[in-house]
Parts: sequence; C-alpha cells; structure tokens
Amino acid sequence: MIDSYSLLRPWLFSLDPERAHNITLNNLDRAERWGLLRCLIKQPVPDPRHLCGITFPNPVGLAAGLDKDGKHIDALGSLGFGFLEIGTVTPKPQPGNPKPRMFRLPQAQALINRMGFNNDGVDACVKRVRNSAYWQNGGIVGLNIGKNASTPIEDAASDYVSAMEAVYEVASYITVNISSPNTHNLRALQEEDMLRSLLGSLHLAREALSDKYGIRKPLFLKIAPDLNQSDIKLIAELLLEFKIDAIIATNTTIARDAVKGLQFGEELGGLSGAPVRNASTEVVMNLKQHLGNAIPIIGVGGILSGADALEKISAGASLVQIYSGLIYRGPNLIAECAAKLKK
Repeated sequence: MIDSYSLLRPWLFSLDPERAHNITLNNLDRAERWGLLRCLIKQPVPDPRHLCGITFPNPVGLAAGLDKDGKHIDALGSLGFGFLEIGTVTPKPQPGNPKPRMFRLPQAQALINRMGFNNDGVDACVKRVRNSAYWQNGGIVGLNIGKNASTPIEDAASDYVSAMEAVYEVASYITVNISSPNTHNLRALQEEDMLRSLLGSLHLAREALSDKYGIRKPLFLKIAPDLNQSDIKLIAELLLEFKIDAIIATNTTIARDAVKGLQFGEELGGLSGAPVRNASTEVVMNLKQHLGNAIPIIGVGGILSGADALEKISAGASLVQIYSGLIYRGPNLIAECAAKLKK
C-alpha cells in the first residue's frame, strides 16, 4: 500500500504547524465522507484488550490534544485506532494562548506546543460526540477534562467536577488532565495536598453520578514525565486510595536538554515526540513497580514506531496512545504499532 502521507508531508511541513494541523484534519473529514479512508489507510489487526470494564478493539489509541473539540471523531475513528481520547475540554469556551503556539523540531522528531486548552467548551464537545457515527456505533471515546485558565488553582476542583458532570453520560472513560504545562499553575495539582483534595472531590462526584446514571464510568489520571520517584510513589498511593481506574503516563515535558541548540528548542510549552520517549517509559516502569497489576497504565510519549510501542508495553503499560508520531510518520503508524503489539 502506497504511503500517501510521506508524499504530502514535505508540503505540510512547509506550512505553519497549526495551519497544517487544521488542513490535515479537514481533509481527513472529506476523505471519510467520501468513503476513502479505509481504502487508503492500512487497518490494524484485531486485537481486543479488556480493562476498566471496556473492550478496546486494539491497544493503540489517539492521545488527547489532536482533536480538542471532537470535530473529527468519525475521520479519526476510520484510521483504525482502538480508542480515541478527545480534549482537553474545559467547562467554558476559551481561546487558548496567543499564536504562534505550535512548533516543529524535525531534527529531533519533536513538537513544542503551548496551545493552552483552546476549545469550544465542554457542552459543544459533548454534542459532537453524541452526533458522531463512531460513538453511536460503539466506538470508544474518552473525554479529557481540564480547568479554565481564568479559574484560580484553589478552585480547580469545581471546574473538574463541572466538566465531569457534563461529559459523564457520553464518555467511555474520563481523563483528568493535571499535567499540561500550558495552563498557569496546573501542574501544582500533582502535589500531595492539592491532588488529594481534587481526587476526593472527583471521587464523591463520581459516586453521585454513578447513582444518577446507573453506571460507574472509569476515571483516569494523566501525569507529567517530569516527576521524581517520590512524586510517582505518592501519586500511585493516591490512585489506590481514591479508586482511580487507570493512569496515563505521560503528558509533554518541560525539559529541553534533548533539543538544545535547535531552532525553536527554547520555545515555551510542552515538548513531545522522540525526546520524551525515555522519560515517559521510565515513569511507566516506576508506576508499575508501585502499582503492580492493581491499576492499568496507558503509555504515551515518543512512540514513532512499533518498537517504541512495544517498549511501553514491556515497561508495564496495558495500552498505548500516539499523537506526535502521527505528525512524523502518518496514520500507517497505527497499524504498525498494533501489529507489533499483537498477542
């Protein structure tokens, strides 16, 4: 099968990254409407994985951030992902940070973004999820939630609870994003007192929502790669205490050692792609040591090949997610990873 993305990539890389991102997704939508995607894109081998009460058709998912608003669910679902994670969405719409806010570092197979949770608000996203054929036909859609930039960090829990209440009915699972470096003070929520308070509020809210809807939706937590071993141990203990169902490791990094001297290497924001691979894998390994088989881990960060995906699974992850790898390798990376992970 011809890898059409490798032919298009030089042109896309000549454009501003955010513009190229939007053009790509809009054209994927067109191709999906015309019924072309499943013909053009190699589909992954079936390989069901069962965790958190969900059957994932294969273990390769889309990481949050690529489709922040749920505008492209059907097109992305046609690429063969085992699951999609949409967001980060916030209770109220917000524009995010000023442009430019996304940068490519091709020499390092990396991206830096400081998008800042730009989104249309949770209600608009939920409506799009409901209207998507992918969701209506049983596709796995996780909703990644965050706080509005204007909400003081002391009041963050109210935003997360509000967002969880809004997405609860449609989400296959809900991810609590406390690890983006692009919302002021957000990563402070990973500290013990704030995290304990946040998880306590979410635990109580989920109990109420479980009673209301008659179903207990899985709750995941997404953490940063820039944590030390004592931070990871503490988070693992809190996950068990508050009955969090899974942990996503990891988000982007604020470290810059791997891209020093490169154009855009000192831009503010989260660094993703190949440079974060080792750090995220190490976090997965550390979490596995503390959690054993009690809570599943979803590995994400620097997956640009099937071998990279297998590395995450070997380190202790049960599923993987990709994002930056799609920018550099294209959608055939999904089938490559799925084939490498096939049991």
